[in-house]
Amino acid sequence: MLFSSIPFLYYFLPAVLIVYFLVPKALKNTVLLISSLVFYAWGEPKYVFLMIATICLFYFCGIAIGKSQTQKMKKLWLTVSVVISLALLAIFKYADFFIESVNSVTGLNMSLLRLALPIGISFYTFQCLSYTIDVYRGNAKVQRNIISFGAYVSLFPQLIAGPIVRYVDVARELDSRTHSLEDFSLGLRRFLIGLGKKILIANQLGELTEIFRQSGEKSVVFYWMYAIAFALHIYFDFSGYSDMAIGLGRIFGFKFIENFNYPYLSRSIAEFWRRWHMSLGSWFRDYVYIPLGGNRVKRSRWVFNTLVVWMLTGLWHGAAWNFVLWGLLYAAFLLIEKWVPALQKLPSVFRRAYVLLVVILGFVLFNATDLYQAMSDIGGMFGFGNVPFVNTETLYYLRSYGVLFVVALIGATPLVKTVANKVSQKTIGAVLEPVIMLLLLVLCTAYLVDGSFNPFLYFRF
Repeated sequence: MLFSSIPFLYYFLPAVLIVYFLVPKALKNTVLLISSLVFYAWGEPKYVFLMIATICLFYFCGIAIGKSQTQKMKKLWLTVSVVISLALLAIFKYADFFIESVNSVTGLNMSLLRLALPIGISFYTFQCLSYTIDVYRGNAKVQRNIISFGAYVSLFPQLIAGPIVRYVDVARELDSRTHSLEDFSLGLRRFLIGLGKKILIANQLGELTEIFRQSGEKSVVFYWMYAIAFALHIYFDFSGYSDMAIGLGRIFGFKFIENFNYPYLSRSIAEFWRRWHMSLGSWFRDYVYIPLGGNRVKRSRWVFNTLVVWMLTGLWHGAAWNFVLWGLLYAAFLLIEKWVPALQKLPSVFRRAYVLLVVILGFVLFNATDLYQAMSDIGGMFGFGNVPFVNTETLYYLRSYGVLFVVALIGATPLVKTVANKVSQKTIGAVLEPVIMLLLLVLCTAYLVDGSFNPFLYFRF
């Protein structure tokens, strides 16, 4: 079930909210757990049992770590949780990729498993791992209430698309949280803004990328339109979904961490990744990069650590070689930025342009079905393969989507938020805001009823 769908907006969410705010405090986590399992089972009926098994596994491993009297036993139970969870992730997400790679190298013909990917498995696996690791480290207390722990793992606002919420960040709110009209209002506003970003901007840009794929009359300009459209599409798609998740969390009394901070304004690749999918970046930093030694090691080891983390980051996004190369591409530029400090002395405009070029080309690689298509797309952007510079079809779509590009480019900066904050501080802002939010909901609903293009890219993660 998508947040940006009629069943969720007008049936599931209202029903959950009514029940949640009617029941006493002691039953609120139960309502969240049951509703989250229903939410997950809506799209993945059989894999809801995998979700329940994951909850039980990590709950009992957490209990075992807490009761262990020796460091050796604590490490044993931590290892059990890590190995089993990563094994499940490997089987469902990476087994066929591994088999295909072995087949292509060795000439064997091993059969593929062809298992459907459980929705959100990458997100909830990382959340569970953060729990047992933090309990082992002594950074988090053991959660002895399986209902509360289950609610944490399966919490539907951020279950399928993040942000990746660590247990330590919501432990207090799981046991005791407050609700207020102000939080409800702020959460609803954040949710509707995210809904608008997803439906009115991301979906329309995504439609253009599909048009490009189906076109038989591509040009250099059309290749660049596609590349920029996809970069904006994935930003508004994922950040819009994160906004909706953060807003829903606020409604239910949780304050989730931010996941995006205008990444396309970055002046270095390192800064870009401090602004893009921040919950994933910080997870790899704290649970992989630093345990490997981080940058407090010999240069050769530091390079190894960097390559490992970014290869895993690429693989986290998908089981294909283009994702691996996409991750290693960022590793290479991060290493270059460290080794060539003169880059940071260039004028800001050049640094921003360099980041945007790397990111746009990276997303072309990211979105390709295979390496051949990636090279073909990048070659087309630079005129290789006898591609015309521009043609009639390109000009048609440029006129059709020109306004949307301008809106998206402005929306990817803090300008809209700055203006909205200034207006809200005035008396008229108190009147305009609910009207604008209502109009936004009506407009989004109209698009959904019309059956407009409405995929969600991060379902495959």
